[in-house]
Amino acid sequence: MPDGKDTGPGAAPAPEVGETITVKVLTGIGQADPQEWDACAGPDNPFLSHAFLLALEESGSAIGRTGWQPSHLIALDGAGRIMGAVPLYLKNHSYGEYVFDHAWAHAYERAGGQYYPKLQCAVPFTPVPGPRLLVRPGASIQGMEAVASALIQGMEEVARRYGVSSVHVTFPEEADWRRLGAAGWLLREGVQYHWENRGYASFDDFLGTLNSRKRKAIRKERREVAESSVRLHSLTGADLKPEHWDAFHRFYLETADRKWGGGYLNRAFFRLLGETMADRVMLVMCEDGGEWVAGALNLIGTDALYGRNWGSDGSYRFLHFEACYYRALDFAIERGLGRVEAGAQGEHKIQRGYLPVPTYSAHWVADPGFHRAIADYLRRERPGVAAEREALMELSPYRQDGVSEQ
Repeated sequence: MPDGKDTGPGAAPAPEVGETITVKVLTGIGQADPQEWDACAGPDNPFLSHAFLLALEESGSAIGRTGWQPSHLIALDGAGRIMGAVPLYLKNHSYGEYVFDHAWAHAYERAGGQYYPKLQCAVPFTPVPGPRLLVRPGASIQGMEAVASALIQGMEEVARRYGVSSVHVTFPEEADWRRLGAAGWLLREGVQYHWENRGYASFDDFLGTLNSRKRKAIRKERREVAESSVRLHSLTGADLKPEHWDAFHRFYLETADRKWGGGYLNRAFFRLLGETMADRVMLVMCEDGGEWVAGALNLIGTDALYGRNWGSDGSYRFLHFEACYYRALDFAIERGLGRVEAGAQGEHKIQRGYLPVPTYSAHWVADPGFHRAIADYLRRERPGVAAEREALMELSPYRQDGVSEQ
């Protein structure tokens, strides 16, 4: 370790930035000062905030018992100030990640290796792109790059000390992805669906940019919901009450049980989310006959609305589209947000104005032979992913002339 400082299992070597940077492991986000962590994470993405990560841990949703052992990294300067951070977990499974590596695990274990445990740099249960090398702004470009490099080296060093098979950084921003690639990590791409606010003054203004057939289809869907017995409420801040979270958690579990056989998030998480981050939540709740029947959870960033979870007690024609997509667009237009991120899966999103965008992941693999095998797999996978994105773009509902029409 540089200058003989901190030779314990949580430290890792780092380059000089006028002084030694020390990288340490935290076994819980509560060990980091919230203001210091958030100074590195920045205000844009609510999922990287200390409050969100703490809610996951304090609720028991993302802890060692559930297969998400917090192992976060912080980079400290000589005065002990946090200059950078990485949300990192030691995992014994691959659930809740949304960048699928089950085939890699099976292949390595068939060859006699042990894939788990592994390290995962991610926000648990949250396939939302964002920075992963959280570097405190304000230093020189060289200083910030040195901190980012220290965090990359720190992940690799911790992986060696823990004896894990691999480290996976999922849904990083492109800049972090390229930094990891330059450090020799394997690079992978995927697809999500995002909607771009092109300065729309209203939902009708947005509709005017679509071709006639799609415009009419969306108006029909919204009209049917409006004429039904269901009433929708977009709630944020002080309007969110325990009854809303009780109902939404029920919807969440019912949907998770149907899809995956169980939910990752417990009721305590939603309570903490409401207590500590209500102003960054937009919850669409659907009411029928005085009863809550469905809901859609969104989180609010500085320039984006992030659609996360949906659930319903029953089947209501077009309600999913209205609650998850159209109400999100209404909210983004009203708030002047630049985009809505609707996550992965579903060409139905394209028909409603959400277009495919690339997502990224990076992978460090300890075993040289396994590294070569995955590198070969990714080389063969990459053209197919690019072709899929191009084919999906051909389904765009937007008018070719780009001129708005009501």
